[in-house]
Amino acid sequence: MRVMRIARRAVAVLATILSTILALAVSGGMARANPSMLGTFDFDHPAFLHANPAATRHVVIQVSAAAPGHWLMALNNAQNLLAALGAKKVQIVVVAFGPGLKMLLADSPLARRVAALDAQGVEFDVCHNTMAAMARHLGHMPKLVPQAVVVPAGAERIVQLEAHGFAYLKP
Repeated sequence: MRVMRIARRAVAVLATILSTILALAVSGGMARANPSMLGTFDFDHPAFLHANPAATRHVVIQVSAAAPGHWLMALNNAQNLLAALGAKKVQIVVVAFGPGLKMLLADSPLARRVAALDAQGVEFDVCHNTMAAMARHLGHMPKLVPQAVVVPAGAERIVQLEAHGFAYLKP
């Protein structure tokens, strides 16, 4: 009985994801889809939307709280690191998952600030696992700010970056 419930839930999630993809394709929205590492994620070889080979410092910032105050603190930390170390000398990746993913929703009150930091080279990664969980409740995949890069799992991305020398910061 439990296996049947799990199977029905999996089919429902797949149907939601497929209908979202189909709706995007039909509406022409595929061209506006967020960059994704879903098919290319390789734990041993991190990829970046904003590669910074000249960087001598590398930082990953975790955002997993629903509170906008935490989001603001994470963005302030990123801005302060850019100012202190120089944009060309630091590579910063902000990883949002769980309730923190709301910071990178299209209607986020901090969307402009995210865009400004992205323009300075800060990468914003979002957890696909969290997106799929949200889709089960919303009936569709959540709409993200255009700067968001979809990764398979937020926690996995953080562990990957730490394994490759990134300093970990959780404001």
